[in-house]
Amino acid sequence: MRCLPRHLGLATALLISLLFTLSGAQAATTLPASDYPVRQGELSEREMAMAKNAWQYFVANTQPTTGLVNAVNKYPSTTMWDSASYLAAMTAARELGIIDKAEFDRRMLQIMATLNKLSLFQNQVPNKAYNTITGQKVNYLNKPGEIGFSAIDIGRMMVWLKIIKERYPEYSNSIDNVVLGWDFTHVVDDCGTLTGAYVDGQKNVQYVQEGRLGYEEYAAAGYQLWGFSTCQASRPEPYALAEIYCVLVPFDSRDPRLTQQHNYVVTESYLLHGLELGWDNADDRDDDVKDFSHPWMKNFADRVYQAQENRYTITGILSARSEHQLDKAPYFVYDTVYSDGFNWNTITDKGQYVPNVAAVSLKAALGMWALWESPYTDRLFDAIENADEQGKGYYEGLYENGDGPIKEFTANNNGIMLEALLFKKQGKLLQFNSNDPRKKGFAPSMWEKRLVDTFEENNGRRNRPFLEPTPGIKNWCEQTGTALRTAPACAACKCTRCDSNAPVKLPPVAATCLKQ
Repeated sequence: MRCLPRHLGLATALLISLLFTLSGAQAATTLPASDYPVRQGELSEREMAMAKNAWQYFVANTQPTTGLVNAVNKYPSTTMWDSASYLAAMTAARELGIIDKAEFDRRMLQIMATLNKLSLFQNQVPNKAYNTITGQKVNYLNKPGEIGFSAIDIGRMMVWLKIIKERYPEYSNSIDNVVLGWDFTHVVDDCGTLTGAYVDGQKNVQYVQEGRLGYEEYAAAGYQLWGFSTCQASRPEPYALAEIYCVLVPFDSRDPRLTQQHNYVVTESYLLHGLELGWDNADDRDDDVKDFSHPWMKNFADRVYQAQENRYTITGILSARSEHQLDKAPYFVYDTVYSDGFNWNTITDKGQYVPNVAAVSLKAALGMWALWESPYTDRLFDAIENADEQGKGYYEGLYENGDGPIKEFTANNNGIMLEALLFKKQGKLLQFNSNDPRKKGFAPSMWEKRLVDTFEENNGRRNRPFLEPTPGIKNWCEQTGTALRTAPACAACKCTRCDSNAPVKLPPVAATCLKQ
């Protein structure tokens, strides 16, 4: 098998040989992407203009009744994923000086009040969708009703609730109250597996494992930030490798025909982990953007990026692939690097193949630009820089077939673009405050105090995590120490053995592409 056809010619062969140093039949051990630095520094005039344009989406789509933002332009519905993207946008707008503290506070107070009052799916966790005007549970047609919950969407929300809690401790109390109101019994099990819910045709609730490689591990980090053990969800296995333009790209090897879940490989989950967590472990308090304590996530992200750069180099097709909205039927697609057995597969959630709507995703392009400083991402920036409309924000994408922009606007696209620009200025977006009560940045955590309270009956009933005991401090004026609930003797005995700290052996990154 070869991934470089003869008709591509000597020039391309020489280019690929420069990309990868091959020794005999041995595959390369590093990718060019692994040496690209992240972008750091103050925003230029062009970049600042982009941030201001992206924020216009949220100015136009915030509902005054609830403080929620429409997930899609002028359509009054949202999800926890899209609401987290609004929190990201709001944080970026404040930090970049687009809005002042007063506006940030007004917006934050309103959305926190709404999140605290949300009617939950069967009194457990947030429903998959809400009406942004009324704040009520709705189905995907925006009609009242319960349709289940997404553990992946909730995981992203938990990442952003933690980021805001650490950055702005004055909101810690409100944020803790939101999460304390959720029941995680059917969301995270003793084995650290993430589970979502849906309502079937007989109106019965079905709980099913949720998440595939990339999205699953990113969402799991959100639960880890709040003390949950997510061993099964945080490990990359089971995965296999697809040979795509000389890069061995990992994909989830669970069979979509058996699980009814597609194994999408897209840019978004990997770039969110990079922007928000710095490709670090959830508990890593080091803000160094050059030190990655989650090496396999960084490595897999490099592969997904490199396959797209190589595709452009070899075919001339500008590539930045992710899930995205459309301005025509089927209205939403997963535009993948790999899915369901095929490279560059553009499909609906039902698996319908729709290659004519493949696009350069603007959020993917700008996220790649922020995380990999290279001539290729410079070109992506140039391509998307002016793909916006005044007062609406940035288009969802640019069609690969030359049909122009996707004339749709979303909170997720504009929110991720804003957080990519904030990353350039500040680096890793999760910036921990001091956990030492003797230091100025310390903020007591009501969430953690409740978790270790032996008399808090909701701890067990709502499947809250167990935390390590707080180290005692001798001076009782500072802290007297906390009691620790007694964890089950062997919560994971029924599970397949899973060691969350076990190292992941990285496979070779490149195939011997020039082999005939």
